[in-house]
Amino acid sequence: MKLILAIMSNDDAPTASSALTKEGYSVTRLATTGGFLRAGNTTLLIGCENEKVDKAIEVIGEYSSRRTEVVPATSSYDIGRFASFPVEVQVGGATIFVLDVEKFMKL
Repeated sequence: MKLILAIMSNDDAPTASSALTKEGYSVTRLATTGGFLRAGNTTLLIGCENEKVDKAIEVIGEYSSRRTEVVPATSSYDIGRFASFPVEVQVGGATIFVLDVEKFMKL
């Protein structure tokens, strides 16, 4: 048995979660916060049998695409004054961890 932790954008999580559920996976969604843009993320917890891991990763990849967004970045141009310049950053995609599960119980 494996536990998949998939960290993804809040924008991608609902469709990825729904697609996984339609494929027969049990999915738990957690609200999390990332460090890069200090933006909200969603972490999906998916427990599955070893042979179903690759299919789950395929589904997650299908619904968590990378894209470019323009965000304001603050930089100083004078003492005490700040200007905000837009910066293009890559967002989306998913970070996935697959962990071995020693024991699983449903009570």
